[in-house]
Amino acid sequence: MTWMGETPGSNEAAPGLALLPRQGTPRLLGPLLLDYLGLEALPPAPGAAGIDGLMAAAGFRRRDGERNLWEREDRTLLVGEEPLEDGGRLVWALPVPWGASQASSSGTSAASTTGERVADRVRYLSLASHDLRGSLANIRSYAALLLNGRIPLEPKAQRGLETILRNADRALSFAQDFFDSSRADLGALACERERQPLLPILDAAVERTRAAASAASVGLVLDELPELPDVQVDAGRIQHAVEAFVYHLLGRAQPGESLHVRAARLGHQVRVEVHRDGAAVPEEDISAVFQCEERAFRERKLEDPLRVFLARQEVEAHGGQVGAQADVGGTTLFLTLPVTLSEELGHPAGWQA
Repeated sequence: MTWMGETPGSNEAAPGLALLPRQGTPRLLGPLLLDYLGLEALPPAPGAAGIDGLMAAAGFRRRDGERNLWEREDRTLLVGEEPLEDGGRLVWALPVPWGASQASSSGTSAASTTGERVADRVRYLSLASHDLRGSLANIRSYAALLLNGRIPLEPKAQRGLETILRNADRALSFAQDFFDSSRADLGALACERERQPLLPILDAAVERTRAAASAASVGLVLDELPELPDVQVDAGRIQHAVEAFVYHLLGRAQPGESLHVRAARLGHQVRVEVHRDGAAVPEEDISAVFQCEERAFRERKLEDPLRVFLARQEVEAHGGQVGAQADVGGTTLFLTLPVTLSEELGHPAGWQA
């Protein structure tokens, strides 16, 4: 039995977002803006300075008499920006939900309001993340300071501080996942993609989860990889997704079993798998593995459902998919990443109008 995850259709109506810093290159906040612009990558600075430079470099022109409407052939976008405290700008774009000849100032105002609400929500999440994670980081820092060996501690105090440190690390990781997933729901998940080999990403994921596998008496192996093309990805995002798969399967593995991380080329995609040798899980668990709320209510805990759901969002932000399958040989969670033509030819991915 196999389950394939697909990007919800509602994501298509979300705004495409990008951060234009005072200096340096523009940074995508999710993949939607490129879809709306019809590009493979944002134009590099300085050509993309501000909305005018960005849209002109993408081949769009401002509609006569309209401040926020931009057109190119059969595309019409509503584009705006919000100033940030550090001098940068948050740029948002929405496809106009009406024909080019039917655009009106009232429609522009409504769509602009939607974009402003999304921008406000992103800033709100950033503030909440900063405040919550800052407090947790302080707790962790003081616990680590007391455990550095310079201050004599009684065994009971030592164990208590070690527990505080572990729980702080766990809470920081959970908070990061929660806020990243919330940003992804808004189409604003930050992804800084670079063309790079896949092996170092998978190797880092295995090393980060090896201690947890050892504690569970479960083997964790990175299988030998075939020759693979480079991929255009945010390494941290894909590493997190693979780690989420490992942690999920570790939670269901029995002592003595093994997990295998492997990858293969499949046409215009690269498929990464985390496979658990052992008895297959029930079909209802396979069909719901990437459903965050359903699993959280059923299992009465959120950490693993949220982590695996964020893995799905991270992969979909790269234009890939996730899936799960189970058979007599065990259980597999997998993700696919697209390989673009430019990567197949060995050239960096460029942009086109």
